[in-house]
Amino acid sequence: MQSYNPIEVEKEILAYWEKNKIFNKLRKKNQGKKHYSFIDGPITANNPMGVHHAWGRTYKDLFQRFKAMQGYDQRYQNGFDCQGLWVEVEVEKELGFNSKKEIENYGLDKFSRACKARVDKYSKVQTEQSKRLGQWNDWDNSYYTLTDNNIEHIWHFLKKCHEKGWLYKNTRVMPWCYRCGTSLSHHELLDGYTDMEHDSTYVFFKIKNKEEYLLVWTTTPWTLPANMAVAVNPNIDYIKVKLNKKIFYIGKKMSESVLKEFKDHKILDMLPGRDLVNIEYEAPFDSLPINKGNKHKIIPFEGVGEDEGTSLLHVAPGCGEEDHELGKKYSLKEIAPLDEAGIYADGFGEFSNKHVKKVNKEVIETLDKEGKLFQIKKYLHRYPKCWRCKEELVFRLVSEWFISSDEIRPLMKKEAEKVYWYPEHASKLMQDWLDNMQDWAISRKRYWGLPLMFYECQCGHLEVIGSKKELKEKAVNKKLVDKLPEFHKPWIDEIKIKCPSCSSEVERVKDVGDCWLDAGIVPYSTLNYLTDKKYWQKWFPAKLIVEMREQIRLWFYSMLFMSITLENKTPYEKVLVYEKVYDEKGKPMHKSSGNAIWFDDGVEKMGADVMRYIYTSQNPQFNVNFGYSVGKEVLNTLKIVWNLANYVQTYCKSKKYTKLRVEDRWILSRLENTKLQVLDNLEKLQVHKAHEALQRFLIDDLSRGYGKFIRDNLDDKNTQAVLHICFLDGIKLLAPFLPFMTEKLYLEISNKKESIFLEEYPEPDKKLINPELEKQMEILQKIIQDALAERDKVGIGVKWPLSSLKIFCDKDTEKAISNLESLLKNQVNIKKILVESSKDYKLELDTKFTKELEKEGYTREVIRKIQNFRKESGLKKSDKINLGITINEENIDDYLDLTHLKKKVGAKIYSQNPDNKEYMLDFKVKDIKFKIGFNIIRL
Repeated sequence: MQSYNPIEVEKEILAYWEKNKIFNKLRKKNQGKKHYSFIDGPITANNPMGVHHAWGRTYKDLFQRFKAMQGYDQRYQNGFDCQGLWVEVEVEKELGFNSKKEIENYGLDKFSRACKARVDKYSKVQTEQSKRLGQWNDWDNSYYTLTDNNIEHIWHFLKKCHEKGWLYKNTRVMPWCYRCGTSLSHHELLDGYTDMEHDSTYVFFKIKNKEEYLLVWTTTPWTLPANMAVAVNPNIDYIKVKLNKKIFYIGKKMSESVLKEFKDHKILDMLPGRDLVNIEYEAPFDSLPINKGNKHKIIPFEGVGEDEGTSLLHVAPGCGEEDHELGKKYSLKEIAPLDEAGIYADGFGEFSNKHVKKVNKEVIETLDKEGKLFQIKKYLHRYPKCWRCKEELVFRLVSEWFISSDEIRPLMKKEAEKVYWYPEHASKLMQDWLDNMQDWAISRKRYWGLPLMFYECQCGHLEVIGSKKELKEKAVNKKLVDKLPEFHKPWIDEIKIKCPSCSSEVERVKDVGDCWLDAGIVPYSTLNYLTDKKYWQKWFPAKLIVEMREQIRLWFYSMLFMSITLENKTPYEKVLVYEKVYDEKGKPMHKSSGNAIWFDDGVEKMGADVMRYIYTSQNPQFNVNFGYSVGKEVLNTLKIVWNLANYVQTYCKSKKYTKLRVEDRWILSRLENTKLQVLDNLEKLQVHKAHEALQRFLIDDLSRGYGKFIRDNLDDKNTQAVLHICFLDGIKLLAPFLPFMTEKLYLEISNKKESIFLEEYPEPDKKLINPELEKQMEILQKIIQDALAERDKVGIGVKWPLSSLKIFCDKDTEKAISNLESLLKNQVNIKKILVESSKDYKLELDTKFTKELEKEGYTREVIRKIQNFRKESGLKKSDKINLGITINEENIDDYLDLTHLKKKVGAKIYSQNPDNKEYMLDFKVKDIKFKIGFNIIRL
């Protein structure tokens, strides 16, 4: 075989698989056998893949290949996520839009078609990229979350929620993106938090009928025009301070940092927070029309911290979640200043019709001009951004649809405990999320998404449609239902129903659904839950799902929620969770940082198997550092396996053994033990440990260990057979990890079947496992390593034999040496091993040379030179030569064992005349000059 080039090998194997329909033959082989159900977490079809997508897809392909080689029948269904802001934002960029108004002016029909076209385009791109990674799936049967089938299954779920009394509409303060014009749910919000610097603003609120003030702190000045109260902690101390003739109140603890630069301040009094409760004050923007007649007072709230701000909390019930809850508790007026685009509403004077970003600056300017501003400081804190467009979020009072979580929470927790999670801490993360999850905010004020089939009549009746059949039955114009091109806006909006309560015509609510409804239903929609329960029961639940850790509160959560609602059982049995892909310096990959690697670039520069190796070797509990220098290191490792394959191909003509040496029994024991470890770790989802066991066997044990033990025995048929068996089973074990390389090596070395993937996954023969021998060999290899290190210290290479090695050691080591003495002698080139019992392990080399030892050393060195020269000259192992040698000493027999030398280098004819030969070489060993020449003997 030629030298290893992963890209060339992969393209060759892809063509081979396609030409010979290997995947189809694998499916046919396993059809009707025991089944293995895997549910693919849908990749969003809105852009080409990056290298980070390849981690999860490598895992998915690995487990499906592994189970296929074990004989399991599988569905092999890939998934594409197709709706929601992921797609909408990219289409807006394509069209040059930056607001919802531009979308509506463009036309919802054209916008929906543009979204669908983008999904269609990039689902094809991602399919080809996944194939290039080596992923096998029934690509013609991928599921798409935009289909009517998927949508109708979600309608069915929402109908069930309504029947259980969980579905409701409510006005709440929600995280809001003014660019996208929609709210975000809390499970979407967490990933958007980032470290940001804001102006922390300290403002004087005047106490009513007094020349005293409250020093209030906020990081969102734009909310101050909507202030309705100030909250204090009734259980902490506050102080009354005089500074520059101004008297104000501040939390005692925070006063130390806030006032430390003002040396002339004077503390007039100290009092508990409860003494401030119910004091009335004037808000800084009471003059605005919207605030006419508003009254303000201090309210108690134990959530006010004594370690932040001034410990006097500005409360705007229309601008903050916590504020809103306090507002309900104390019956505070709710003022909502922003519209969906972040523009101030009428009634706010000079701030009306201005964007929140501009108002934020103008509020500070107005406060300063009116003498109400104490100071501004830069404040670094965690603040949310929109996960798609990256704009800062605001918190806005809005009416949304929710599913209550109180009743389902304990059921979800119970079922989640039945799941096997790896890493184990993922189970706790899920339980923590379920403990703290709020009601599910399912509505979005957008366009390209699941239409919520809620018909809200003015009479107060809410009709929730659960199927197309029900929609047609209740539609005013039934023909319109039949003519629907798809279940999307604007076409679905044309369907009106008759209110069953008052007979009025009712329109559908305009909202679309949370995109996690789309993905959460797939254990039902992809298995035909509504039309073929028998088929669904066969494949439900999934034996395994695989995604990033963030999916615990996203996809894993939504699937669990929807499955408990429909069937009261978990939709998955095992979950593998992995972390993030960083660059090779350990920094997050971002397009804006210039360190992101697109999949196409990565796979064409390093190869898919190199990429897969990086991911399968990584402990999924930690971020992986990915880059081209990492890939080069991996390539060097894979070349060892490739070179070992060349070795096997060249020397291993025999495939069966009849008797075994001790080193043979050891490597066979290691092989069977490796099979046990790989199988056990894969079942436990510990891919990196299975990978580690395979690397240890193929690189350390087989190539570096056994390969050295058998160098002088390669003509032995038993040795050839053992090496062949170990290598072939090794690459079968490795096949799901590195499908391209292993397929190529299998076809070169075995080709018993059309593909390595039509072989059975190796099962261990426990009778061949010898733990005692493995332990002794481990001891032996440590001695060999140390003895070679001692040789290096004294500058005597291993080609030069020494008379003895004395080993001071314990009884276990003595026993190992006794059983493996011949191997030890051979590996360290020692004539005699001496052992002395000792608690302290130590080695002593006898470095004195005799004439016999020197002659053997010279012979070994010259053999090595000739063998290397043969190889460099392009000779085959079978080529015999006419060899001539001279040295700069009188008697060549004093320096070389010519009989042994001729045998080792394949010399049929020997003379002391190296001249006029086809191949000639001069070299020096120690002080002796050698001249060799040879011709190939041509028959």
